[in-house]
Amino acid sequence: MKKIKALIIDDEALARGLIKAFLKDFSEIEVSAECTDGFSGIKAIRELNPQVIFLDIQMPKLTGFEMLELLEHTPLVIFTTAYDQYALKAFENNATDYLLKPFSKERFAKSVKKALENISSQAEEAEKIRKIIQSVKSDTVLERVVVKNGTKVKIIPVDEIFFLEAQDDYVMIYTEEGKFLKQETMKFFEAHLGNSFLRVHRSFIVNISKIVHVEAYEKELHRIILLNKQPIPVSRSGYTRLKEQLRF
Repeated sequence: MKKIKALIIDDEALARGLIKAFLKDFSEIEVSAECTDGFSGIKAIRELNPQVIFLDIQMPKLTGFEMLELLEHTPLVIFTTAYDQYALKAFENNATDYLLKPFSKERFAKSVKKALENISSQAEEAEKIRKIIQSVKSDTVLERVVVKNGTKVKIIPVDEIFFLEAQDDYVMIYTEEGKFLKQETMKFFEAHLGNSFLRVHRSFIVNISKIVHVEAYEKELHRIILLNKQPIPVSRSGYTRLKEQLRF
């Protein structure tokens, strides 16, 4: 019988050791690798293609949620968390399981059995994970954006963003280093980038701190010039919002 491959992704050695010890009761599951952060987790998932992962939420460099956003194919996920109450509220409304640290052997076994029952409906479980991520993100103000840059992962602090541009079902994020494509909506960024960003056009959101000046061009039309000398068109409604925000 072919064993089910599992990954443990947690920065705490004690937590990884406990999961491995509890998994000894499940001969059908084989731990293919242990990872201490989200970057190595992404690499291991792509290389080993596990059916299930035990994933911590709060990890250095890359959180569990940010890691999942970057995966093309999501395995079954059993989340492990010590204190993320906002995340727990989202999980409680979904079939995807979580383990609240410290968890008992009985609670762990229940979670694993649930995952084994759902192993054949992985696509459906992946959709539940996507909804959980969206639910958690909906309550947060972004401090950084995580994107894939070829085979690498790029973490962009929001204060380094000059502007964002709509690209069909994606958003192009422009920084001093270059541009990065993110599969997200302008509406999402407009709602979650905070007061330092403003949507000045249906296709553009700008970082107010990067504005050098606002100028008129053609009849009743305006544009913004940013620190990187990039001109950004401003719609009539965007100009009204800009005047209110900058008070000119």
